[in-house]
Amino acid sequence: MPVPAPRRRPLAVIDIVRLGLVQSSLGAIVMLVTSLLNRVMVVEYAMLAAIPAGLVAFHYVVQLSRPYWGHGSDRGGSRTPWIVGGMGFLALGALLATNAVLLSPLAPVLSVLLAVIAYAMIGAGVGASGTSLLAFLASGVVPSRRPAAAAITWIMMVAGIIVAAATAGHLLEPFSPQRLALVAGGVVLGAFLLTLAATRGIEARTVRVADAHDATLQQVPGLAPEPPSFRAALAENLANPATALFTLFVFVSMVAYSMQDMILEPFAGLVFDYTPGQSTRLASVQHMGVLAGMILVGLGASAFGGGTPERMRLWVAGGCIGSATVLALLGLAALSGGDWPLRQTVFALGLANGVFAVAAIGAMMSLAGAGHSGREGIRMGLWGASQALAFAVGGFLGAVAADFGRWALASDGHAFGLVFAAEALLFLVAAGLALRMGSTLAAGKRQGIGQEMTA
Repeated sequence: MPVPAPRRRPLAVIDIVRLGLVQSSLGAIVMLVTSLLNRVMVVEYAMLAAIPAGLVAFHYVVQLSRPYWGHGSDRGGSRTPWIVGGMGFLALGALLATNAVLLSPLAPVLSVLLAVIAYAMIGAGVGASGTSLLAFLASGVVPSRRPAAAAITWIMMVAGIIVAAATAGHLLEPFSPQRLALVAGGVVLGAFLLTLAATRGIEARTVRVADAHDATLQQVPGLAPEPPSFRAALAENLANPATALFTLFVFVSMVAYSMQDMILEPFAGLVFDYTPGQSTRLASVQHMGVLAGMILVGLGASAFGGGTPERMRLWVAGGCIGSATVLALLGLAALSGGDWPLRQTVFALGLANGVFAVAAIGAMMSLAGAGHSGREGIRMGLWGASQALAFAVGGFLGAVAADFGRWALASDGHAFGLVFAAEALLFLVAAGLALRMGSTLAAGKRQGIGQEMTA
């Protein structure tokens, strides 16, 4: 007797949590290659800091391939193989990167060449797995749950980073190459197995929410629209005003967001005389604020019907304006120093950043899922590529601007103050772009164009 097919339904909360474990796995492996190996290369193996920084920037550049991976998952009809396959490629890249670092004392040139190949694999793996995962969420989560889905998955990614960092740090004491190899292998294997368990069976029982408007067409054999080629799909999305505007917004906002990554702890040390331990604790205060902001959006946006693109933009703009306001206060702190309540200000910055970040991801899901199905992957890929490029530019730009300002102005406080002011200005520009998205969507509806993004 044939076994009946499972009843298809949108992703439930437990399914979203399971997919969040994939984000935790991504975060754990990325922490290994961008943070732990970075420290080992510079401290234990006395490499120039430019080498790991260049490798990390290179892995972001490789992620410009995200639209291609997203389009592949659109055409393939199933996203799980792309999620799992991308994670496997990422895992192999992380193992190769670890072995390249361990090889550096014996063969420095070969070590760097292997590391370049490894970080290319890492960028491609993150792009394929992460883009397909977000596209799956965009197509499988009902609009009212998309803010909560964004919050859950990103909170779990942060949790994966924290757990992996704490566990690896404990197991690496005392440091030895053998311990590094074992710890890296354990992190990679655990992350890959967790991904396999988390994705098993979910897609087979999930209905694409975006298919609801053309379900009748999909039921008639031969009438479902054929997915376009990669070039045609990319041109189609870039020609859409809402997609193009959101791509620009992602780039500007993520440059502003990432400029602070490399300078916040040096700022605390140079201007406020924080010790390394104090500046590390300050970074944890910021992460606590980020988590609080993520939870606020996940609960608030879902409770007040913020799952549509038009409403999510208000949360995005609010997070951008809040970030700009706190960065302006940090600029004043850089000039005043002394008794400024730095910890409270940094917590507020994390809170505003958390609101912005999760609201932006929620808006991505809303826009990606608000149209004919089969386009979610390439949209997510396009915005993911814009984000990756912004991260590569922003972190480098913030560090270079701070260094140049300290040299030109001969004042640490004034140099950091100007960088924070520039970040605040970029966030205000991003807020303006976010608010413009509402009028672009409305114009598309009135004119009957851009239907792909105005469901």
